[in-house]
Amino acid sequence: MQNIDKDTTVLFSYWRSSCSWRVRIALALKKIKFEYKAIHLLKEGGQQKSDDYSKLNPMKVVPTLVIDGNVLGQSLAILEYLEETRPEVPLLPKSAADRAIVRQMMQIIGSDIQPLQNLKVLQEIGTLAGDDKKGAWAKKWIANGFDGLEKLLVKHSGKYCFGDQITFIDLCLPAQVYNANRFNVDMTPYPTISRISDALSQLPEFEFAAPHNQPDVEC
Repeated sequence: MQNIDKDTTVLFSYWRSSCSWRVRIALALKKIKFEYKAIHLLKEGGQQKSDDYSKLNPMKVVPTLVIDGNVLGQSLAILEYLEETRPEVPLLPKSAADRAIVRQMMQIIGSDIQPLQNLKVLQEIGTLAGDDKKGAWAKKWIANGFDGLEKLLVKHSGKYCFGDQITFIDLCLPAQVYNANRFNVDMTPYPTISRISDALSQLPEFEFAAPHNQPDVEC
């Protein structure tokens, strides 16, 4: 891995990774061609823990994006970099106040929901409390975040999460709805989230980035 040609854009990803998913959407929307390198989060004890990969990403997580000679980790930081360096397809509104609202909603998923129900946390819950507790834990924190996000979307959404423009929060939503369904969260209280998720799924860039279209997908 250390011999990657840094003139080539490379995404280290896992098909079902929420964080990788949002970066795949951004790359598609901004029409950035990239090479996909699969990092399996379970095989071989987790390929993200290998010595080679940890040299690229010391947190041993996906995604990692090699672009413009840079090696970038953390999906939300990657989104900000892509927005700053490829502004031709904007994924943030123009005004500072509107950008702050979009980031607020994005952080509900990126900070308040996803980290509490990701793979390594659920593995630890299984170790400490038993595997039968993992689903209830995930459902609790997804619902907790969706309760707040739904209220903000009722206020700010149009066709998409913030008016009719695709923004950062739209990039984060599909994976979180996917995980909600995976953990059998009742989506009845979240009609706005469900409506927007359905609308986004019709867009070709979102379809391109979906798990079932990744080269490492597992049936």
